[in-house]
Amino acid sequence: MFKLKGFKPDWTNEPPPNGTYRSIFKWGAPDMFKHPNHRLYAMIKKEFLMTDADFEKKQYQGNEPVKVETPLRLAGQQVEQFIQIVGRENVSLDDYSRTKYASGKTMEEAMQLRRGIAGEVADLVVHPRSKEDVCKIVIYCNEQKIPVYVYGGGSSVNLGFKPVKGGITLVMNTHMNRVLSFNETNQTITVEPGIMGPAYENMLNNAPDFFNAKRRYTGGHFPQSFEYSSVGGWIVTLGSGQQSSYYGDMYDIVLSQEYVTPAGSFKTYDYPATATGPKVNDIMKGSEGAFGVLVNATLKIFRYMPENRRKFALMFSTWADAVSAAREISQAEFGMPSVFRISDPEETDVALKLYGIEGTVIDRLISLKGFKPMERCLCIGHTEGEKGFTKNVKKKVKRICRQHGAMYITGYPVKSWEHGRYTDPYMREDLNDFGIMIDTLESGVTWDKLHNLHQGVRTYIKSRPNTICMTHASHFYPQGTNLYFIFMARMNDLNEYKNFQEGVIDQIQKHGGSLSHHHGVGKMIAPWMEDHLGTVQMDVLRALKSHFDPHNIMNPGGTLYLDTPEPEKRFVT
Repeated sequence: MFKLKGFKPDWTNEPPPNGTYRSIFKWGAPDMFKHPNHRLYAMIKKEFLMTDADFEKKQYQGNEPVKVETPLRLAGQQVEQFIQIVGRENVSLDDYSRTKYASGKTMEEAMQLRRGIAGEVADLVVHPRSKEDVCKIVIYCNEQKIPVYVYGGGSSVNLGFKPVKGGITLVMNTHMNRVLSFNETNQTITVEPGIMGPAYENMLNNAPDFFNAKRRYTGGHFPQSFEYSSVGGWIVTLGSGQQSSYYGDMYDIVLSQEYVTPAGSFKTYDYPATATGPKVNDIMKGSEGAFGVLVNATLKIFRYMPENRRKFALMFSTWADAVSAAREISQAEFGMPSVFRISDPEETDVALKLYGIEGTVIDRLISLKGFKPMERCLCIGHTEGEKGFTKNVKKKVKRICRQHGAMYITGYPVKSWEHGRYTDPYMREDLNDFGIMIDTLESGVTWDKLHNLHQGVRTYIKSRPNTICMTHASHFYPQGTNLYFIFMARMNDLNEYKNFQEGVIDQIQKHGGSLSHHHGVGKMIAPWMEDHLGTVQMDVLRALKSHFDPHNIMNPGGTLYLDTPEPEKRFVT
């Protein structure tokens, strides 16, 4: 392989200039960076047939000031009405704001923004201060038939709040980020939807200081986007955190919600269980802003006992062994680890490089024991809960894994994973700078269809030459799990990327997977919804849409495929 002496890529280490496209699509904190280590860099060059020379010049950096070509489509008196409701300081119509709050974190949006394409934007960005503001806004928009989109933390990866019909975007995290009540007796908390993950968890961890509580608590929800996502966003997309095997996902955690819809406002009850017919509370979970605006929610909280965690990592000889052990653990009824993850051979190979394990004593020992590269599979996890419980769960997990031929390799890999679980996404910008695409799609699947799904999707992804496909399962149930496909390729053409992504989604559905496990649907996956759910179920969802939102002002333009998107906007010419 051609190598320049002493060469190191000029990874970006400076915050993006204010007001630029890059400041919008960059992940996380403006001054935070994480670059591929030398092992990962070497692997990238090998897999993509690249040399150091390919990393001498960056492509499409997006450092230009944001410019919007779409003219304002609201009348002057309409703009003035929003100003009267929330105050002039809470209304923005500048190009940067209109673009920033129209953009999530999909690969598609990042590739467009790098090229200076703002795409669809709202006419106006509005920062409501309270439930009362939201009520007035929704009533007015319903009267005027102005589209309403809702922005939480901005980490959407499915074009969920893309304002394809213009109108207004409500930004919830500016003001509507308060705790409304804390109930230690019931072990619940009621919050506004704009509260961000770190602030939410910090208050619960320090509940004695914030709420005069007797104990410390946790929300139990830790998606990879945790630092830059909102509680409301978790709920309306039916998110799952990295500890969902123990705590459950947002469907399990949310007890009640309050919504403002064009048909009226309502609040569901926070009973632990009822038998009063189908639950409207459940209907609203995962509704992605298509029925109304979430203004507060009551959630379960859990005792925070990090001192009782027990870390573990094991290596399996094959993917089949890892899956069989994971199924037995999920069905054995002794309790579940909170973090529990199995990686297929290709992801294991990358993980050993990324976590700095390759070449260490652990790596050499694994190889000496006969665990072969590109066959072996890594399992990592830790337990949560009462001291005796966590100790017993770890013991049972180790025993089952060993029965399936696994080797225990200490808790070191877990520490490495924990260190990078929120920072790994920062590497996307580095890779994109040099024309390398990295993206993910995930699917729920039952145990009996898992291998069919895994092989079918991998076969399609690997049919493209020089393409990496890493897969893991990290959310477990007695009846099945999820598969999380991460694909990397040297691909810098937007239309090629979209065609490739659509092919992956086709294969997921074809091989028995759900369209989404924890990212929601948005407008990106929506075109597959009719085939996936069938006409009868879609008719039910559309009837609900018609009831709550008769003028189709709530997140219109194809979300959940409740209305028809404009197909010509799927591709760039």
